[in-house]
Formats: sequence, C-alpha cells, structure tokens
Amino acid sequence: MSHITINTRKPHDWKGINIALATAPKEISPDTAGKDVGEIRFNPAEQKATVSLGAKEKINLETFRRAGGAIAKWTAKNKVTELGIETASFADFGPFGSAQDKPAPEQIAFALAEGILLGSFHFDKHKSKKEEPAPATIYFLNEDFKQITDQATVVCEATNLTRAWAHEPANVINPVTLADRVQELAKEVGLKCTILDDKQLAEMGAGAIVAVGQGSSTPSRLIVLEYQPRALSGAGGAHEAGKEAQPVALVGKAITFDTGGYSIKTTLGMVGMKYDKCGAMAVIGTMVAASKLKLQTPIVGVLAASENMISNVSYRPNDILKTLSGKTVEIISTDAEGRLVLCDALAYTQQNFKPRVMIDLATLTGGVVTALGSTRAGLFSNRDEVANALFDAGEQTHERLWRLPLDEEYFEIIKSDDADMKNSAGAAKASPIVGGIFLKQFVNDETPWAHLDIAGVSDWDHEMPYCPKGASGFGVRLLVEYLRGLE
Repeated sequence: MSHITINTRKPHDWKGINIALATAPKEISPDTAGKDVGEIRFNPAEQKATVSLGAKEKINLETFRRAGGAIAKWTAKNKVTELGIETASFADFGPFGSAQDKPAPEQIAFALAEGILLGSFHFDKHKSKKEEPAPATIYFLNEDFKQITDQATVVCEATNLTRAWAHEPANVINPVTLADRVQELAKEVGLKCTILDDKQLAEMGAGAIVAVGQGSSTPSRLIVLEYQPRALSGAGGAHEAGKEAQPVALVGKAITFDTGGYSIKTTLGMVGMKYDKCGAMAVIGTMVAASKLKLQTPIVGVLAASENMISNVSYRPNDILKTLSGKTVEIISTDAEGRLVLCDALAYTQQNFKPRVMIDLATLTGGVVTALGSTRAGLFSNRDEVANALFDAGEQTHERLWRLPLDEEYFEIIKSDDADMKNSAGAAKASPIVGGIFLKQFVNDETPWAHLDIAGVSDWDHEMPYCPKGASGFGVRLLVEYLRGLE
C-alpha cells in the first residue's frame, strides 16, 4: 500500500540526499524555494532538495502534510531509495494564522510524516502489470522525533488500510467476506471480534438490517470489535474505573454495494458504490490504530454490513419494518438503506454497551454533498460538547466537519400514516438533516451521540496532495485525535 518507511537518525551520520523545508520569498529565483506549496527544487551537485511551503503568512499544519505528499511523489518519480529531512528549521515556523503560540517541532514532524505516508499510498492489487515504486526510507535527521514518527506511522498505516479495503469491489468484499476479514485482522491486532449473522439478527428482532440484505446471496452481518486497554482489563479493573470504563462506541455503515434496490439507481449512480462501506472501513482503521497506540479509552466498533440488491425476496417500498428498538419504519425508498442498517446497529450498541459517547459514520446522503461539497463532512449531534470536540479534532487533522441542525420540526417530514416513521421524505428536501433526524429517533436521550455524514469526503474523483484518486480514508485521523483528547 505504501512504498515508504519512515525512520530517524543522527544528522551527522547522514551522507545521502538532504531535503530542507523553506518558505517562498517575495522574489522567486532559481536559488530560492519555489512559489507553490510542494514545489521541489533539486541541486544534484550538492545532493540537496528544497521543498517549498509557499507564502509564510499562509503556512499551517496542513501545509506540511501537502509538502509531505509532494516529497512522496518526488521520491517515487525519481526512484530515490533514501532521503534525509533536515529538521533544525522546524522550530522557526509559526505561529500560524491567528494562533499566538508556535507549533511544537513535534507537531510539524507528525504532519510532515502524515503527508509522506498518506501520499505514498497506491492500490494496484488487481492489476496484472503492477508499477510499484521502489521501496524507500525517509529519515528525519533528529532521533528525538522517533516516538512521534512511529505514532504517525501507526495512524497512517491504519488510514491506508481503510483506503485499501474501501477500494475492494463487491465481488471481493461482501458482508460475509468482510466478517471473515475482520475476524482475521482482530486476531492480528488484539481485538475481540463477535459476528452476528442474519439468522441471529432476525431472532433478536433487528428487522431493518436483515431486510436490507435479504435480496442478496450474501446476507447481512453485524460485526462487533472491542478494544480494552490493558489498564482496565485486569480483574476488577473495569468495575473500579467506573464511568471511564464505559466505552466510546464507533458505529459504521458497511453497505458493500448499493444498487438502490427497487428504488434503483442509474447506471452512473451505481458506479462507485463499492465506496458505500467507507464509514465502517474508517471504524476498522480507528480500532486498529487505537490498539497499536495503546490508547487508554475502551472502544467498541460496530459495523452494520449489508448488500442492497434486487431479487424476488428484496424489500420493497411501502414495506413496514420492525427495528431492534421496537420502532417501526415504512419504506419510501429502498435506496435510503444506510439509515436502516444503522438504526439497528445504534440500538444494539446502546443495549449491549451503554457507551459514554456514540459516534456513527456513514456515506449517508447525496444531499450533504450538495450542501458541503467535498471540503467538509456533515456533523450532527445531541450534545454541544461532543460536537465541539469532534469539530476541533477535525480542524487539527484537516478532516473537517460542519455542524448541521437537528431541530425536532424536521421529524414532521418523515412522519408516517401507518408506521412510527418513514425512512425517507420522498423528496429532495433537507435530505442530510432528514437522515440525521431519522437516526436520532434510535438514540436514547441519555446517550451522547454524533452522526458524521461523510458522503462528500469518503472518496475523490481526482488526485489530491496526499491522496490518490479513490478512497480517502476520511475519519481515522479525526477519530484518533478525538480519542486522544479524552485521555
């Protein structure tokens, strides 16, 4: 997935190509840094490259990620196998924007490492002729950065895993094969994994997730991952920890392919629906990172996996489903299936884990793309403190959010004559908010909750500074930053 390894070493031990970071002066010349962020100029005689950070007054941590992405591309293009990054200048940058304090050099090192590792991701698993770049090692020339670059490696490897699994098509990953994959991964990283199949789900009354998957030859699965910090895993540890032992729950939508069901999508609308599982893939990546980083917060990941297909046993418009919560839903659109699998997952999570906070991620609505484009994900929450903490984590990681309302009046749009609610308004009216208000009906008042609609940011139709075309891995870095903030 990535051809680059990051390490550290002492500067006086390094004899290879050096790369330095520099701001762009007002007067650009062949001897200065370039004008644009990520522009790299190489002096072969001195074996030294300079990567531009652009105008000094516009620098922030995202600038260093973009510069890192440029370094990754330059390394691959020029077949560089070893590179040393000068770090002495890190203390000279900042403060950024309206901030009063300079960023710590460790923050700059972390952001630069993120850009390098995320920018080196490639997915060519299914190509007969692979064009993999030569393996490369990039050294930060300061051994004091070893811990911070190791942490960045963990987070970025988890993000790249998220991207790689999101890229897999539906003939490779379906609800059943996803469950198998997650079980194997859980063994590797020390997570507890429980799989509930469609028969178990039906027996417990999870009628919504079962209905969405009943038209497919690969029926629904509810996949549960549990991470327990070592400090709480001993005898009596969780009991003695009290409220802090309550887990943070992450709930992800894993629609492995979405035809729209009988409310069928167009041909072009169906292309790219392998990415409809990106919310759950981000939950997987976050759980892996949390385990490897040994975070001190207990975490539960719940993946609601279904394939929304058409057959003689598929669910239909006007069907009324009884959900795990006991509430009933009239189907208006079988293409509003993500909220159906999530509503049972949210109910299951609360019934079994009583989380201190519950956050769901889903490529839920096209309406959020209309509202926010591909710059920010939609944020909905029943608690200001949860929304504010997630927003701040998004600003820190550049996986940015924007809060949208959940006024009770919006529920009027999905009131049903024959059931407790409809699954869709049946019209393009406040669709991301309608998706959020629907999910809110399945959240207990005492449960702090947030819903992230990532439909606009889960995958790119063009290359980005540190993400190739395709799955972005959005959510992993955001959630890890949020979880760190709880410790």
